[in-house]
Amino acid sequence: MTTAINNKKIVLVVGAGDATGGAIAKRFAREGYIACVTRRSADKLQPLVASITASGGEAHGFACDARNEEDVIALIEQIETELGPIEAFVFNIGANVPCSILEETARKYFKIWEMACFSGFLNAREVAKRMVTRQRGTILFTGATAGLRGAAGFAAFAGAKHGIRALAQSMARELGPMNIHVAHVVVDGAIDTDFIRDNFPEKYATKDQDGILNPEHIADNYWYLHSQPRDAWTFELDLRPWNERW
Repeated sequence: MTTAINNKKIVLVVGAGDATGGAIAKRFAREGYIACVTRRSADKLQPLVASITASGGEAHGFACDARNEEDVIALIEQIETELGPIEAFVFNIGANVPCSILEETARKYFKIWEMACFSGFLNAREVAKRMVTRQRGTILFTGATAGLRGAAGFAAFAGAKHGIRALAQSMARELGPMNIHVAHVVVDGAIDTDFIRDNFPEKYATKDQDGILNPEHIADNYWYLHSQPRDAWTFELDLRPWNERW
């Protein structure tokens, strides 16, 4: 492995969408981190990169298929050699696609697992290899209530999210003694997005009563996890609006 050309700190957000992932990237950029953000299409990252840059931060967008091992290895190598050490890694790919188990296809079930679980393994493994050599770093996984219990009609999503939670548990136990903080964030509830606004207007109407999650407030918790002292590391953080049922 080659050495990065500078000592700037990098946050890598895999799955930097318009809501949670983008907010996390902005939050770390405010703290002086270079935000490296990925989606399958680099064009969709341009507004996020431009927003961070306009606010005085530094950001770089990368097109990457998070399910492709060669693409992931090349991405981590490029970031580490051209920009700096990845100090914080956030895996934020969802794939929440409901379907009755009676109608679910093998192809879609496998694709959801690939997106929401397998890609988390690939990216986290490559980042962990770098962090271990430096004996520091933070790895954060975005989870969901589906990772704790499976709901009717969400067998594929629940299977993937259970898997990513188990991956996080195993990594935390293995890498914690090497000074790598691994944490899993359960996000339970609707998030303030265009999708929720357009498809669930009654739910979105509760925004003024703090009935849906604000992406910026979610992002604050990711920064909190990264900046925790290691004598009191959190493994699992559960985020939900005050009126969300448990």
